[in-house]
Amino acid sequence: MKMILAPSILSADFRILGEQLRETERAGAGYIHFDVMDGIFVPSISFGMPVLSSIRGTTGQTMDVHLMVTEPVRYVEEFARCGADIITVHLEACEDPGAALDRIHSCGVRAGISIKPGTAVEELIPYLDRAEMFLIMSVEPGRGGQKFIPESLERIRKLRNLLDERGIEADIEVDGGIYHSNVGEVIDAGANVLVSGSGVFNGDVEKNTADFMEILRRYE
Repeated sequence: MKMILAPSILSADFRILGEQLRETERAGAGYIHFDVMDGIFVPSISFGMPVLSSIRGTTGQTMDVHLMVTEPVRYVEEFARCGADIITVHLEACEDPGAALDRIHSCGVRAGISIKPGTAVEELIPYLDRAEMFLIMSVEPGRGGQKFIPESLERIRKLRNLLDERGIEADIEVDGGIYHSNVGEVIDAGANVLVSGSGVFNGDVEKNTADFMEILRRYE
């Protein structure tokens, strides 16, 4: 299975955002993780469609849009128009998660569905054959720099087993508290798309990314 690094621009320096994205691309990061927060579903507010439009042509990386907003189905079409390649919605934020996934697919975009640390993995079962990616939050969503919740490893294993039992080949993305020191554990548990904000953007961005990629390649 292909291992993919998805640097989260929540931790980037927006004064030099384009330059930093190009550094991650040169070092091998395949995705850019784009966290959208509305101040309602999660306490923080981040950025939206104009920022996505402005960075769309900066690199050739996949734009991985994570909607941490209430009733995200309202915004799916506009984020798709602005350049999202993958749109992930939260199970907990949707009145009808299946309808949200259908709307994403209708826009010609890959669909993901995410759960917070307190939501049982089994709640994803009705959607296992309806999304291309499943995002396990390994911190409480809403702010960067939090510590990885150790119990997340068992949740990742459980989800990978559920997919394997059904013969479903889908990506498992993990977001929150991922650094060089623990990314191997997360991969061993069954994840293959790894989100890191502080671990990439704090310090030498290109070297941090290259060091992540060296670890990820050992598992391919």
